[in-house]
Amino acid sequence: MALYPSTPILAALIVAGMIIPTAASAEALSLSYSYFTIGGATPMDIEAEMGRFGPEIKGSEYRHPGATRMEFSSRIGYRQDQNKCRIVSAQVSIKAKVILPRWKRPRNADAAARLFWDVLSADIVRHEESHLVIGRNHARSLERQLKKLPAQKDCDKLAEQAEVLKEKIMAEHDREQQRFDAIEGKNLEKRLVGKLKRRIEK
Repeated sequence: MALYPSTPILAALIVAGMIIPTAASAEALSLSYSYFTIGGATPMDIEAEMGRFGPEIKGSEYRHPGATRMEFSSRIGYRQDQNKCRIVSAQVSIKAKVILPRWKRPRNADAAARLFWDVLSADIVRHEESHLVIGRNHARSLERQLKKLPAQKDCDKLAEQAEVLKEKIMAEHDREQQRFDAIEGKNLEKRLVGKLKRRIEK
């Protein structure tokens, strides 16, 4: 049984990661937050407000309750010794921006709206944090694999191999983010209903 089958926002909750690889350098993780304000005196009103004011995601026809945008960058140190070039350092950084909802609660908001907001907003935060974990795991994996690349006769050749490896890891990263969203989407209704029930039982 769907919570609110007449509205699309819950089904769209987990489609929130936009991945943008770049070549600039940065710190290991630079994280910022921004918020969009919604109203709504009932759970259905809250859903409708998110559908009106939530962030837009490229390739999706709906607005979303939250989003995580990430830019990956790499800094690689090379050393040429006689006829061999090797990678001596590799740092992969992420600049991430998390967009979350902020509820401006109306005076006439009912108890169901307050409960719904508590459960939904916590689930949105958990979801977006999971996107960050996936990103950081792949950044660490790329660092490790870059450092393991075998030495080459010249640094240009080694740099080409590093670029191929970066493209491979970023493609794997995007696929894992998509798999995560798909799994979350299948379990969304069950997860939220279960959390609502547990809160009510308390």
